[in-house]
Amino acid sequence: MLSLPVNRNCIGYEMNSAGIFIEKAGTVRAGKETVARAAAGVSRGCKMEKRKMRKRLLAWLLAAAVAIQGVFLWSGQAVSAEEPAPEDLYAKSACLLDGDSGRVLYGKDETVPLPMASTTKIMTCILALEQGDMQQVVTASARAAGQPKVHLGIQEGQQFIMEDLLYALMLESFNDAAVMIAEGVAGSVEAFAGRMNQKAEEIGCRDTHFVTPNGLDASDDQGEHHTTAADLALIMRYCIRQSPKAQEFLAVTQTDLYTFWDVEQTQVYTCNNHNSFLQMMDGALSGKTGFTSKAGYCYVGALERDGKCLIVALLACGWPNNRSYKWMDTRLLMEYGLDNYQYRDVFLHDWMPGEVEVSQGQYEGILGETSAGVPLELSVDPAQETLELLLREEEQVKVTARLPKELQAPVAEGEQVGEVIYTLEGKEIASYPVYTGDSVEKIDFSWCMEQVADRYELIQER
Repeated sequence: MLSLPVNRNCIGYEMNSAGIFIEKAGTVRAGKETVARAAAGVSRGCKMEKRKMRKRLLAWLLAAAVAIQGVFLWSGQAVSAEEPAPEDLYAKSACLLDGDSGRVLYGKDETVPLPMASTTKIMTCILALEQGDMQQVVTASARAAGQPKVHLGIQEGQQFIMEDLLYALMLESFNDAAVMIAEGVAGSVEAFAGRMNQKAEEIGCRDTHFVTPNGLDASDDQGEHHTTAADLALIMRYCIRQSPKAQEFLAVTQTDLYTFWDVEQTQVYTCNNHNSFLQMMDGALSGKTGFTSKAGYCYVGALERDGKCLIVALLACGWPNNRSYKWMDTRLLMEYGLDNYQYRDVFLHDWMPGEVEVSQGQYEGILGETSAGVPLELSVDPAQETLELLLREEEQVKVTARLPKELQAPVAEGEQVGEVIYTLEGKEIASYPVYTGDSVEKIDFSWCMEQVADRYELIQER
């Protein structure tokens, strides 16, 4: 077993019986600068004596960082998923999400299914923006007019413009507006709920089921109306970052005051934005409150500051008279994200895949004193040679170089023979293909005769 010393300024590698290089300690900064040099040093130490007459392979050993299938790590110790971060959260379930990558930065029972009350309406709003006609005239059904408070107070047969209903939905959280929107877009509440569930699946939600467009407690033959804090945060991420209607969503949810009439202009309505988070923290982007007696107080909100986009989702965050708990938890989680996570470039800028031997391949040189090899090239657009991640200081990124020990001739130039994979907490975050940089023909009779002739001439010269 071969190893290099480990200290604060050097990456240490250990070669196991399978020929795998594994970092033993170090930092991100040190790793990016020394990984190639360290691995090359190990290779020189164990193989130089056997191969000193093989000039081409010696060049490979000097240039290759990892020319065999291997794994290497950099950074410090990984932060435990169970490490207490923000303490004293009131919410039974909470999630802090990186709005850019979609990675959970902190969670408290974030995958536990719970009712989410009117936070449901962010999905209702984004679907209406994507699939509805903002100038559509919507007629109130008896079902819409019969919705409980909080409501607009519409009458059956009353007509509204779809766009106006979105402001009533998001600023005042009116339940009858949600039903009118659902019926206007999909024809019925049930059909609209089906579209909500389809969109949730597309977004990547793992345990979410919509029954109503307003979030009132309900169930159907597929189960109860519910989500998880992690799924709710993903839905908000979609609304503000990924949807083709993200800007329209933000415009609605950031409006302070909105006034509109019904189509017949018989009554005027004024809506005030009740999302206090918009005035609570600099950089606040959007959010939606919710409450039912079963769900308790719920909230989902987004913030953008210092180049970071953070999303907080809270479920079961107190019951009356604890209306302020959701705001305290939101601030606590947002400040935790701002204070403890920073962007770092984790791309291995100095690492190159080197060269790999080619069995039965033709080569230039003297028979018996060299061998065939082919250079490997990492396929990365120079403009994309960066991989910035929002990380805690202690967090660890793993890089796996899956490269062959040997190739069989013939080898074509530009053939993909491996890849370099970046993972964080067991999840792949990026991968880059590795290609052959040249072609190598297979040894044949003609080449062998040329080698014999060259060998003979060399002997005669000596």
